Amino acid sequence: MKSDKYFVYAIKSIKYNRVYVGISNNPKRRLYEHNLGNVFSTKGYKPWKIIYIEKQINRKQARVREKYLKSGCGKEFLKKYPPL
Repeated sequence: MKSDKYFVYAIKSIKYNRVYVGISNNPKRRLYEHNLGNVFSTKGYKPWKIIYIEKQINRKQARVREKYLKSGCGKEFLKKYPPL
């Protein structure tokens, strides 16, 4: 069954000070996948910690927010958040 709740999340590499923003219906599982090295774009920078999570009403809204957080303004916004 497909979930109707989506989350925008930001994770930060503990070793390399890089931030990755994505969307998922299960951010804890997704963090686990990032830390296993199962995600091509993040596997070289593990381990990761969640620094920001935001619930959205649907995938479309999550995608809009993800795009914002990947922009220059969004990156500045995320700099305020230490790992959770």
